Amino acid sequence: MEILEAVRVNLLSPAVLFFALGVLAAVLKSDLKFPEQLYLGLTIYLLIAIGLKGGAAIAEAGLARVWLPALAAMVLGALVPLWTYPVLRLGKLPPVDAAAIAAHYGSVSAVTFIAATNYLTLIEVPFEPYSAAFLAVMESPAILVGVVLGKLAARQTGDAFGASLRTATHEALFGRSVVLLVGSLAVGAVTGSAGMKKVEPFFITPFQGVLALFLLEMGLVAGRRLGDLRKVGLFLLAFGLTAPLVNGALGVWLGRATGLSLGGTALLGVLSASASYIAAPAAIRLSLPAANPTLSLTAALAITFPFNLTLGIPYCLELARRLHP
Repeated sequence: MEILEAVRVNLLSPAVLFFALGVLAAVLKSDLKFPEQLYLGLTIYLLIAIGLKGGAAIAEAGLARVWLPALAAMVLGALVPLWTYPVLRLGKLPPVDAAAIAAHYGSVSAVTFIAATNYLTLIEVPFEPYSAAFLAVMESPAILVGVVLGKLAARQTGDAFGASLRTATHEALFGRSVVLLVGSLAVGAVTGSAGMKKVEPFFITPFQGVLALFLLEMGLVAGRRLGDLRKVGLFLLAFGLTAPLVNGALGVWLGRATGLSLGGTALLGVLSASASYIAAPAAIRLSLPAANPTLSLTAALAITFPFNLTLGIPYCLELARRLHP
């Protein structure tokens, strides 16, 4: 019953309810629409706010406490595509599409991470304040592994493969979301808590309201993609619901193994269970242009994201509780 109560609390949080409102508006064909520049602005704000807070926490905790779980998170991000790719191939997906989807599922969702931290704060489960560092280091490895899988499957060699890999590496390491997240993490680490106090009225106090707006937009986008579920088929639907369960369990186990707290263990599980729909699509579009974006985005945004937002977060916390005496 404890997990059912956790699910109820999560479902009734403002963030999840605004997401549901967006889905409902899209299903009802409302003319509600966010300007593209507003969506971009909200994304930039959230990434910077996460990075600043995490960087300040790293400065306070010290690198000695951060490096091991951060390294484990990076390795986890690189390994997830290696098991998801052959599973997707079993579903008879073309190699390039399987590689693209695997990259999305190895990479992470910043908004799912924010929703998880909000949930843990709401139910008063403490977690490592520097957990944003895990978000930063998991973004790129999965994209690089996914691109390599796609190129190898297509048997591209020589200069074409090298050029494509260089493109993927540049986008994975210097794409907008990675630069904002890692850059603001560095700013927060350099300036510490004193620097955070100076920007707190802008980046901390309004954070929840900005997140509610962003999730309203995400609900609109996910609602418009519900029709794509007919195109992706039952296999991809099953994959989108099963992958977060498996990946979440891997992340929780690794979090416990590296000594994270109950909340930190749950957060690493949530990150592992999430799928990217911001950084990965941009990188894959450049490096694997033959991949069908409908498959990747529908699986990540219309299937896995709502599942994690409602059930996946309490699931990871429950697994973490079972591992923590």
